[in-house]
Amino acid sequence: MGITRRQFLKWSGVSAVGAVAFNGCLIPEQELQIESPVFLPEDLVNGIDNWYATLCRMDPEGCGIIIRVVEGRAKKVEGNPDYPINQGKHHARSEAGLQALYHPDRISEPLAREGDAHVPISWDEARRRIVDRMAGMSDRSKFLLVTQPLRGHQALLASEFVKAYGGRSMAYETLEQVTLRRSILEVFGQERLPVFDIQACKYLLSFGADFLSTWVSPVKYSRGYGELRQGSSRRGLHVQVDPRFSMTAANADEWVPVKPGGEGVLAMSMAYVIMRDGLGDQAAADALTGGGGHEALSAFSPDSQQVRDATGVEAGRIKELAHAFADPRNRPVMAIGGGSAGAHTSGLFNLRAIYSLNVLVGSVNTPGGIQFNPPPPLPELSTTDVMAMGVPASYREWKEMDRPQVLMIRGVNPVHGLPADANFRAAVEGAEFVVAFSSFMDETTAMADLVLPEHTYLEDWGDDVPDPGPGYQVIGFQQPVVSPFHAGTRGFADELMALGRALGLDLDSRLGLANVTDPTMEDLLKSGAEKLWEVDRGSVRASSFDGFWNGVLQRGGWWDTGTVDNSGIRNISPLDTAWPDISISDAPGGRAFNLVPFVSNSIGDGHLAHLPWLQATPDPITTIVWHTWVEMNTRTAEEMGLSKGDMVVVTAEGNRTVEAPVYPHPAVPPDTVSMPIGQGHTAFGQYAEGVGVNTLSLLAGLTDSSTGALAWAATRVRVVKSNLSIDIPRFEGNQFAEEADEQAIIKITKPE
Repeated sequence: MGITRRQFLKWSGVSAVGAVAFNGCLIPEQELQIESPVFLPEDLVNGIDNWYATLCRMDPEGCGIIIRVVEGRAKKVEGNPDYPINQGKHHARSEAGLQALYHPDRISEPLAREGDAHVPISWDEARRRIVDRMAGMSDRSKFLLVTQPLRGHQALLASEFVKAYGGRSMAYETLEQVTLRRSILEVFGQERLPVFDIQACKYLLSFGADFLSTWVSPVKYSRGYGELRQGSSRRGLHVQVDPRFSMTAANADEWVPVKPGGEGVLAMSMAYVIMRDGLGDQAAADALTGGGGHEALSAFSPDSQQVRDATGVEAGRIKELAHAFADPRNRPVMAIGGGSAGAHTSGLFNLRAIYSLNVLVGSVNTPGGIQFNPPPPLPELSTTDVMAMGVPASYREWKEMDRPQVLMIRGVNPVHGLPADANFRAAVEGAEFVVAFSSFMDETTAMADLVLPEHTYLEDWGDDVPDPGPGYQVIGFQQPVVSPFHAGTRGFADELMALGRALGLDLDSRLGLANVTDPTMEDLLKSGAEKLWEVDRGSVRASSFDGFWNGVLQRGGWWDTGTVDNSGIRNISPLDTAWPDISISDAPGGRAFNLVPFVSNSIGDGHLAHLPWLQATPDPITTIVWHTWVEMNTRTAEEMGLSKGDMVVVTAEGNRTVEAPVYPHPAVPPDTVSMPIGQGHTAFGQYAEGVGVNTLSLLAGLTDSSTGALAWAATRVRVVKSNLSIDIPRFEGNQFAEEADEQAIIKITKPE
């Protein structure tokens, strides 16, 4: 029997009321639009579309988006023009959020392991099993919660849950940004990632950071890059130092191919030239060298053969870069570093040297340079414990992790993403009870004793404190834009609060919700929003809290452009003047190549490999889809008798092996091969399983000597031709990259 009109109106009125998005500062008179349910009574089909503001959760950037909803169905994703991070722009990954919502492989009810299979159980039974296990633990420190890096009120909730119970938590990120965060802390004294003011910059020097594609906040940086190129009468200049011809390198005015691991030596050599030639700030130079000046950096002279061997860059080219970077006519200038530059045994050394270049030329807390972000507007969101929920654990911490007795995992897949040396699979197998909150059956979820299906972000409540922010205080709000597609899914935050009550953790009081009966994540968000309303400042103001609440939902968040951080550098940290330890693993015989893995522009680190729209999104350099490939220098491939599509066996130390097709490309350095990560799933649904290979399985497991971060760009491999060849699926057809005749190229002059 179908739902009646009266039942529908009663149900939707209490459970699926959302604030319609609007573009402006005033709250419209008609603020609410009731949504329709998943299964529609025919008399309610009206063809009217509504747009709802929320946050994208397809990647850590957390863009503001608006969703077109027609008859209760989400139809289209667009960027929210009001939201400060992306200002109306969005990524292809945001579009695929609709596929995650309506995916045929979504887990629709709780599952419990019976032998080698999972069988459906009720939510009441699932909760009972968790409570029985956790309440009966004699040593509660053996409980471990593993999530993606969390921010905002979800981080507050998870932190309070773990502290109240007495357990531990770890945040997982496939290619963790540990060295980046540590370098920012040591160079600038800042715990939060800064603003890289690309749009106001006139000379941008980037080391390894593929910021136009996948690094940190690519939608924001791409928008700023458009301003750098076209925002004023003077076109900005961009130089990319990178061992791979990435999407960002392809857009640069100049690409400087550097030997993997040599980025820091190159930055130190530039600093030596700037100091020697008196081009930088003398006080900063003294502070960076302890008063020693350029002589303290004499080991990094560009004329040194050791520098040439480490970087692969000629002395004259290094001097040109140094002079251009320090030239007052090019200001404002900025140097940024990340990605593969921080993914070596000398990763922290590299990034500290790169970011110190900004100190040397006075590009800190100035327009077009490095700018600092203020703390979140709510004090409870900026405590040490809450901020720690957003910082990923290092690879060393995963290797040295105490084996948990009860393991709870939410939204991450370390079994697929961590190298075998971390032994995370063994930790899961050794745990007495494993609970996984997940919408899809990936490799880690498949090993769980209990699987709890989550709402997707389009069905759930949440918020976000962007990191990096835009230079002022921001809280983005995520509201459910449709009713849950499956009746058997629940929100992770709501379930964590319910478990806290069942375990007697007094979690409601710790969160300031003691006066609310059975509070939910929506109640926690409203509690935080009420504090924002009381300060009476920022982008949304109202005479009543109800008006304020609807206003922040309609705009997608709250921000105050007047709250900037002008603190400056607290203490200039001296450079490490000792020669760095640049270690790269050995390859087992044959011709060796430096392996440079890179994050896919579409499926990211692999957490989106289950979405066919993204599998079919072409790589921006090769246009390849639905595959893993090996980028190799064209002439090197010819020497080895390899043509496009020939299969090769790629072997790393320890006989870790994968097989993938070759894609010859003239812009690949001769001693380097590059491979995308994210494919090679043995679970994760029909669109991910059996597609490509897992590049991460080749990694040697070396770490940065200072931070313990995974040195994922420090693996050397051997490449051997096999007897197979395939047609690589790609959009470019029969035309592929080749070297151009220099005589036929019309060169342009550098911008004045």
